[in-house]
Amino acid sequence: MRPSTLAGLSLLVLLGCNAAGEGVAGDDAIAAAPAAKASAGRPFAIQPVTKFNEPWAMAFLPDGAALVTEKPGGLVLWANGRASQVSGVPAVDYGGQGGLGDVVIHPAFSRNGLVYLSWIEAGEGDTRGAVVGRGRLVRQGGAARLEGMQVIWRQAPKVEGRGHYGHRLAFAPDGKLFISNGDRQKFEPAQDMTGTLGKVVRLNDDGSVPRDNPWASKGGVTAQLWSAGHRNILGLAFDGRGQLWSHEMGPKNGDEFNRIERGSNYGYPIVSNGDHYDGKPIPDHSTRPEFNAPEVTWNGLSPAGLMIYSGSAFPQWRGSAFVGGLSGQALVRVAINGAGAREVERWDMGTRVREVEQGPDGTIYVLEDTRNGSGGRLLRLSPAR
Repeated sequence: MRPSTLAGLSLLVLLGCNAAGEGVAGDDAIAAAPAAKASAGRPFAIQPVTKFNEPWAMAFLPDGAALVTEKPGGLVLWANGRASQVSGVPAVDYGGQGGLGDVVIHPAFSRNGLVYLSWIEAGEGDTRGAVVGRGRLVRQGGAARLEGMQVIWRQAPKVEGRGHYGHRLAFAPDGKLFISNGDRQKFEPAQDMTGTLGKVVRLNDDGSVPRDNPWASKGGVTAQLWSAGHRNILGLAFDGRGQLWSHEMGPKNGDEFNRIERGSNYGYPIVSNGDHYDGKPIPDHSTRPEFNAPEVTWNGLSPAGLMIYSGSAFPQWRGSAFVGGLSGQALVRVAINGAGAREVERWDMGTRVREVEQGPDGTIYVLEDTRNGSGGRLLRLSPAR
């Protein structure tokens, strides 16, 4: 197992505590915004594009348009400078950290038009859990809808509470679908191999279980699992070599950046480089080498949104991971070197960052988190001139 590594000294020291909760058509499609303004100390200019109602995730389409999820339950198609609500979106259980979550498109979207969403649904009594579904995006004129929307996976078990759902989605280069599951603030389920809580799940694109999953022979829910011992993964992305990376909302002073490996256990809540919010200490990863230790740990970043850059607008950043910070109000660049990683740059964004995505033209898009009832802006980052 790898030793734990602390993030190096960053360019800026940001204040804020870890949250306990929590074709090249791009320029034409994402348009009608004020001129970008360069910011002192940043190698990019920031251009506000538009505003959404509690945005949570976004995905670009091949023609440069974008789909944006809004946590209360709206899916927005943003194209040619205009926003339109997509119909056919399932009802969601909205509250706390829950609602409509991630959105990704199928690797063969140009042929099949399939869009994947994650959201929260209610169960019996006061329970709830994450689900993943897919439907075909149909666009006619300025209108859009999802047809044939069906659930292909459910988090198990459903439990009480409204936190730590995870439910980030990522497609692997081979077309397998990965889903993150938080521990639902229940701690021990992250080590219970009969449920998905605190795990990363790997499925075929239709929700069936691949035969080569590490515990496929066990059957049932266990067969879905790829890795265990996670607290709340809110960022999931593959690099150019096909390696899966994640970041995790850890306990106090224990946020993590991890290389996700087949059949590996990351130790939570038995070990962590942070401590419980009530002050109770948690042994460090170094005390239990059988658990997989993080590549980077952070104090007070509260990571959300993960993108690994491959574009041409910022060629010097190809292969780097970009991580948003909620309480840290930052954009962080993490250099990836094979199996290792380290923080190399951090920029104060002056706002909680919920999502980071690469645009079709290689610019970087950031979704602000919504606070105090105000909308979250979509920001475009382009090279400073």
